[in-house]
Amino acid sequence: MKPIKILIVEDNQGDARLITEMLKEVSDLDFDVSHAMRLDEGLKYLITKEFDVIFLDLCLPDSEGIETFNIMNYNSNDTPIIVLSGLEDEIYAISAVGRGAEEYLVKGKIDSQTLVRSVKQSLKIS
Repeated sequence: MKPIKILIVEDNQGDARLITEMLKEVSDLDFDVSHAMRLDEGLKYLITKEFDVIFLDLCLPDSEGIETFNIMNYNSNDTPIIVLSGLEDEIYAISAVGRGAEEYLVKGKIDSQTLVRSVKQSLKIS
């Protein structure tokens, strides 16, 4: 199976690194991970590369809240989006799911099994 291409749009480098490391813990799947720190940077990635899944933080330096999801969703060509949320963003995260996000995950409460389950559900693989 070819690597699953993931775009992480997350301004906290520690959180992005943690997600990348958790994905590396999975032995039965291969991941090709790209990381953007800002929404505009993530959108530029979408122009040059195709992704299977997007992990999206809703509070970025250049965009905040549900508008972040709306912009990414509009530009993502139906790529599944999994929202990364801090507890303070939970209302936005729930709203994003109502607007088409695959799922939202609360940062700090994620492990590798949760990440992989979310990716597999988004891609409809078992």
